[in-house]
Amino acid sequence: MQIIDLNDENKHLYFVCLEDWSDEMKEAGNHKELWYNKMKDRGLRVKFAADDAGVIGGMIHYLPIEHSIVEGKDLYFINCIWVHGYKEGRGNFRKQGMGKALLTAAEDDARELGAKGIAAWGISLPFWMRAAWFKKQGYQKVDNMQGQVLLWKPFSDDAEAPAWIRPKADLDFGLEPDKVAINAFKNGWCPAQNLLFERVKRAAADYPDDVVFREVDTFEKKSISEYGLTDAMFINKRAVQNGPPVSYKKIQNILKKNVKRLHKNISKS
Repeated sequence: MQIIDLNDENKHLYFVCLEDWSDEMKEAGNHKELWYNKMKDRGLRVKFAADDAGVIGGMIHYLPIEHSIVEGKDLYFINCIWVHGYKEGRGNFRKQGMGKALLTAAEDDARELGAKGIAAWGISLPFWMRAAWFKKQGYQKVDNMQGQVLLWKPFSDDAEAPAWIRPKADLDFGLEPDKVAINAFKNGWCPAQNLLFERVKRAAADYPDDVVFREVDTFEKKSISEYGLTDAMFINKRAVQNGPPVSYKKIQNILKKNVKRLHKNISKS
């Protein structure tokens, strides 16, 4: 196994999270590439894990926490660590130690860059980005928000723990009495979230007279702090499941029901 840095030859794999074989991933558009082009000069780091034959099977990307989706200082934040586990495409690389090797490489790199620690987020449920896995690697839980666990590993005694930026209770959803309002909060770093964004936007285009699609760019930290959200989708204040993103057909059905209810309410008034 070898750990290699991002370069012009493997960059395309980073933009699709190693799923260059997936037609579904193509639905996510180029949002991650645009995010990368903005973030590459703000300290973003990307590393891959390759097997002995040189086939890339895992990746990790992390950045200074000041430019991340959480609050903190003098730390690095892991946006995602991912080992390809599908039979399709490049194959299953799990249970080979790639995840641990990538995490160790990122920690060593962050130390050399002068960070006082490194943070990550995980899910309390036993699937992707499992919080339990990070705990096994020596990470400590410092915050929890609706099943999303914030963890960290301090490198020095004076390191300060990070914290979640929480959703604001008084969000302006821009509701109109004669429209279905969609509020799409988009950061760009995660193709899964970008996929939901593109699906909802495409479905909304079928109702140009009944649906208002409002895009909220949360690339800058100021916007994240203002809304307390990074990637989220709301249809008339109701959140749409974004992990894993719902199918295009289901989104069509949700919008159809909302538009039907809208017409019914208008006819009564």
